[in-house]
Amino acid sequence: MSAQARGNQAKSDDRPSVIEYYYKVKWGFADEFIRLFRKNHYPVLKKQIEMGRILQVTAVTPRFHNTEEGRWDYRVTIVFKDAKTAFSDFDSDSLNRQLYPDQETFKKEEQRRFEILLAHWDLPVSALDLEKK
Repeated sequence: MSAQARGNQAKSDDRPSVIEYYYKVKWGFADEFIRLFRKNHYPVLKKQIEMGRILQVTAVTPRFHNTEEGRWDYRVTIVFKDAKTAFSDFDSDSLNRQLYPDQETFKKEEQRRFEILLAHWDLPVSALDLEKK
């Protein structure tokens, strides 16, 4: 690999890395899912923003319905500081114990959040420069 190619690779590794997390919830349980997400998972993500691992967390929900095959209820987009951080193993257990001293309730609610999911998938995305010729 040339010096220029290595330099370009290093630059791309320093760029923020974006992953979209899609959640498809059982019919009738979307409100419960997002309530549990906000209560038990979002604070963990916000703590990771404070730590510098994550730059931004946003979420959207569709305004209209889709076919059942293509349906998703929530998309959470996380911008990590770089690809290495995004794809490294991060043990959130100590963070969870710090934020949620009542681990029994926390674990029960997190289990419930995943019980009401039909599907969940993660999609790393890259920006596309439409002006590039």
